[in-house]
Amino acid sequence: MTGATMALPLAGVRVLDLSRVLAGPLCGQVLGDFGAEVIKVEHPKRGDDTRDWGLRVGKTETAYFNSMNRNKRSVTVDLQAPEGQALVRELAKQCDVVLQNFKFGGAEKMGLGYEQIRAVKPDIVYCSVSGYDRHGPEAARPGYDLVIQGEAGLMAINGEASQPPLKFGVAAVDMFTGMYAAQAVLAALFERQRTGRGRHVEMALFDCGVMITAYYGLEALLMQRDPPRYGNAHPSIVPYGVFDAQDGPLIIAVGNNAQFERFCTEVIERPDIVADERYRTNLVRGQNRDTLVPQLLKELRARPRALLLERLSAAGIPCGEVLGLHEALTSPRAVAAGVVTQQPHPVAGHTHVMAPPYRLDGERLPVRHAPPVLGEATRDVLGELLGLDEGRLAALKEQGVI
Repeated sequence: MTGATMALPLAGVRVLDLSRVLAGPLCGQVLGDFGAEVIKVEHPKRGDDTRDWGLRVGKTETAYFNSMNRNKRSVTVDLQAPEGQALVRELAKQCDVVLQNFKFGGAEKMGLGYEQIRAVKPDIVYCSVSGYDRHGPEAARPGYDLVIQGEAGLMAINGEASQPPLKFGVAAVDMFTGMYAAQAVLAALFERQRTGRGRHVEMALFDCGVMITAYYGLEALLMQRDPPRYGNAHPSIVPYGVFDAQDGPLIIAVGNNAQFERFCTEVIERPDIVADERYRTNLVRGQNRDTLVPQLLKELRARPRALLLERLSAAGIPCGEVLGLHEALTSPRAVAAGVVTQQPHPVAGHTHVMAPPYRLDGERLPVRHAPPVLGEATRDVLGELLGLDEGRLAALKEQGVI
């Protein structure tokens, strides 16, 4: 079974993706990865906002857009035009899932809200992504990843204690929201399979941002104050983090007391450290990290990284290099795993597209469609699903509706 022929779990499911930027499109991409037909509806001229963000690929795509829109087809429709709204309602009748992340009330103004779509497709699974609780006092506030990283406390747990609050390197709230949304949509589809009932899935970025705080969040509630920030170190496990060897950084993750004993005796050749009652268990190591870590740093800096990695691996202690992003994506490990693909592109010749991270029965799910050129499937989709002939399509294009 190859990626091109493998049976995909969501084959036969059709998704109407009205969302843009990141959280909603990531949800649609996940569903597309699993085999759904995803129809991405975009503005006829500018398309998704992210087609204009970051580094350009071809004429209408960017690296940012491509990261969230593989395995989709692009259809351009002006949703401000009544004719465009009518087209999308007709498309919704042919779909199983609708995704949207318009500003609060925006979908309803266009006749594309949940109740309006349910009126024409009673068993629809409809997913709304917003910044905040759609039923709460902040429902109308726009949701931006950076703002919510601050409001959810995420920036307060990231980075070094000596530095100001720090955002994550990627839009983590948007990405988690997209993944949580995909999980909820899949659950709703599973229920619909049994009951025939549709659902309105509502996801808020703030809610998902709070979820990301995980054990840090629960510890803050227990302590009734903010937990300390440890940067690359671990709040509970010592030693665990990024350390400098003689010739560069490496990652060491000593996960239990047996590993710590091997680390002291076989890696840094300091059995006296593990014999010290202040360091024998992880609990006391955490309490005495201020005296322990300087000793470890001195020993690690006296040895070359390759030697340390060899000894750590031989001792069964998790470890690794700290690579640059380009180095990581082009490493033998990444190449062997097939996490980056090259897809043909009508203008650029080819473009890099991340492969889906999922494997089923030993096979990675395929990139069936490269991130689409703006509007590449408009005529095909409207012709196939709505039966519009060439004359009608030409008239709609002349009016600027598509």
